[in-house]
Amino acid sequence: MEFALLGWPDEEPTLRLDYRAFSYAGKFVTGGTGIAVLRAADPVSFDPDQPLPDGLDPATFADDVVAAVAFNADRTEPETLWLRYVTVHAALRGEGFGPELVGEVLDRATAGGYESARIAVNNPFAYEALHKVGFAFTGRETGIAELVLERPLDAPATVDRETYQAGLDRFRDRERELSSAEEAFLADRARRGPPESHF
Repeated sequence: MEFALLGWPDEEPTLRLDYRAFSYAGKFVTGGTGIAVLRAADPVSFDPDQPLPDGLDPATFADDVVAAVAFNADRTEPETLWLRYVTVHAALRGEGFGPELVGEVLDRATAGGYESARIAVNNPFAYEALHKVGFAFTGRETGIAELVLERPLDAPATVDRETYQAGLDRFRDRERELSSAEEAFLADRARRGPPESHF
């Protein structure tokens, strides 16, 4: 995989992703954020369940992107980089590309003048993946029930079992119905401490 920084927020890069393969695909065409990607040497093989609408040319999509992230400075804390959207191609989820991409962005964020990074996650899989990149649950949630995780850029955040489990408990206690995969994942993690940070 090859890392590519398409641009910092002030450069307003855009990226056109196939919405059938990437969550949040529409968020990458609006500008206003920085964007970074992991690219494959060849187009990613993908057999979508649904056809494209008439007149939409599949050649307009970036077909070699494995994972993408959009980011910008926090409005009130400009030294904090907010990772807004992290998305991995549907055919490649669960293979570690999300954490790898985030790790690459964090490596470059210090040179961009940032001191810390923050992200809000809406599912236990993303929560786990971000812990692998040195983030820790802050105890806060956004107004749309996403858990806020943060880390300094010079070292992984310090996180203990209790704090890690507190975040997982928020997912367990949600009123919305969990998928069977989420339930199994949360049950498996019930007695564990946080995963080791790899970045």
